[in-house]
Amino acid sequence: MAHRGLVSEDTSTGTTKSDRGFLFVIVMVTIDMLGFGLIVPVMPSLIKDLTGQAAEDAVVWGGVLTATYAIMNFLAGPMLGNLSDRFGRRPVLLFSTFMLGVDFLIMALAGNIWILFLGRALAGISSATFSTANAYIADVTPPEKRGAAFGMIGAAFGIGFVLGPAFGGLLGTIDPRAPFYAAAVLCFLNVLYGVLVLPESLAKEDRRPVRLSRANPVGSFIHFSKVPQVGWFIIAGGLLAVAQSVFPSTWNFHGEIRYGWGPVQIGASLAMVGLTFAIVQAGLMGRIVSILGDIRTALMGIAVSIVTLIAIAFAGVGWVTYLIIPISALSGVITPAAQSIMSNLTPKDQQGELQGAIASLNSLAIAFAPIMMTQTLHHFSKDDAPIYFPGAAFVLAAGLTALALVPFMAGVQANRAALPTSSE
Repeated sequence: MAHRGLVSEDTSTGTTKSDRGFLFVIVMVTIDMLGFGLIVPVMPSLIKDLTGQAAEDAVVWGGVLTATYAIMNFLAGPMLGNLSDRFGRRPVLLFSTFMLGVDFLIMALAGNIWILFLGRALAGISSATFSTANAYIADVTPPEKRGAAFGMIGAAFGIGFVLGPAFGGLLGTIDPRAPFYAAAVLCFLNVLYGVLVLPESLAKEDRRPVRLSRANPVGSFIHFSKVPQVGWFIIAGGLLAVAQSVFPSTWNFHGEIRYGWGPVQIGASLAMVGLTFAIVQAGLMGRIVSILGDIRTALMGIAVSIVTLIAIAFAGVGWVTYLIIPISALSGVITPAAQSIMSNLTPKDQQGELQGAIASLNSLAIAFAPIMMTQTLHHFSKDDAPIYFPGAAFVLAAGLTALALVPFMAGVQANRAALPTSSE
């Protein structure tokens, strides 16, 4: 991997700064997702402890907490993307990781539900980790290798979720707050690691001034709407983000309500999700893209997602979901393929802004999506539900995934010559 203006070779090891930076970003995303994964199995227990409500009612608080994070991320995303285009990726990555650690500490010490809201709001403002990590990858990776590189980011997500929920579930049996402290420690260690080894990826000649007219959600969307081949894919990504929010917002509550799962079972199931997604994105993503190309890879992932979401919705017993999870992992190719398409259509000095816009739209989508998904689960699982069907949220997610095909194909039609559907 090479990057103009910043690559230097270590003669003792033969590695470049770009290689070390790429490795750090993968490790950073893994550790950050490990931190997020740690708290997922115990979040229902903590919310129930702070509110005194049963799981069927506490799930509503879970949706609002997730929406708070998403709204703040929506408002801050474009500014952070613009700042990374101006000052570089390194300071934004380190700051956001530090603030995640602060967030976990606040949540660990929360004495009431409102302190949890404060922690989620602060994390939403500062969490440029993943969008800036994608911009870093675009900086140091040639266009033809970005699909596989973004797949490695997805694999890092998966590895974090293999270990995070499993350890979180075990720590949660000791104390529901223990995983929050563990996640904070991991974030602070990650910051120290980054201070020592992370090089900057964006050359000074590729930087640009912060444009306030575009450093906000509205201005950013207006800018990219003028580039229809990017705009259509961003809209499709937003719809897919709404659909995929069914997992982080309802999986833990859904497992407890429908199957009677506790923290250990929830952690184990999420660990399986992470493992299978990591295998697909790290081991298969490059091969799939080389055969199908970015567009057909994304379409395959969308089809798999629709089928498996419906299958989960009608899985009446918990063990059936374990059979579905490995198949659903093939849907993990959607995001890296779409990221590659959009990155290859965007100039170098706007990669941070692009990733900020994507993150912001995704945040807007999932700002209301968790409430929609958790309310759907609540409505169809309460005692007086007109139709008892805890899988209803997954049917809704499947419908939204199918709807995302409309803007995605519009983007394909707008760029048929520039973006071939296969890799030849």
